[in-house]
Amino acid sequence: MKRKLFTSILMVIITSTLSAQYAIKNVEGYTPQMGALISMLDDLKARVTNHAKGLDQAGTDFLLDDEANRIGALILHLAATEFYYQKATFYDEKLDEEKDAEWLTALNLGGKAREELKGKPISYYLDKWDKVRAKTKEVLKTKDDEWLTQLRDSAPGGAEYNYYWAWYHVMEHQANHMGQIVLIKKRIEED
Repeated sequence: MKRKLFTSILMVIITSTLSAQYAIKNVEGYTPQMGALISMLDDLKARVTNHAKGLDQAGTDFLLDDEANRIGALILHLAATEFYYQKATFYDEKLDEEKDAEWLTALNLGGKAREELKGKPISYYLDKWDKVRAKTKEVLKTKDDEWLTQLRDSAPGGAEYNYYWAWYHVMEHQANHMGQIVLIKKRIEED
């Protein structure tokens, strides 16, 4: 059991670094902190994409159990989380129940997502995320480091936060679900 756990952890580390860039860089066209943020966002997205791309339909729709989420749904969930933070940080808006219904389903996951988010190839989900990321990068190019670090007071419970924290949370979310995707893929390979 310990050997199997060690092997699994080692595989996560190795496969998570296959497409890593090994450096946080400034990105041309962005202010210094914004460039670093884009560098980190893109590095994480590339690693998640590397784990998901090439999945067949069975892998895209695989469920570990009746309460789990499919890899395709998790990818759309990452896109929905990013879309949510676009609206919150770029436009000071919330998701609209009617206009953003698909995003809300992906954001919330659960039973509705298990029923609705299946039957599409992994490229469908990755393409949706690509479009969301393109918008993120387009708008962040118009922002500067001062915008990124200004304190806001509308976090849950009235706590102060800044946009840097919000976009850090997007990255944190991607990293968490990358681990989940690796675990699911490992289980697919064992079946």
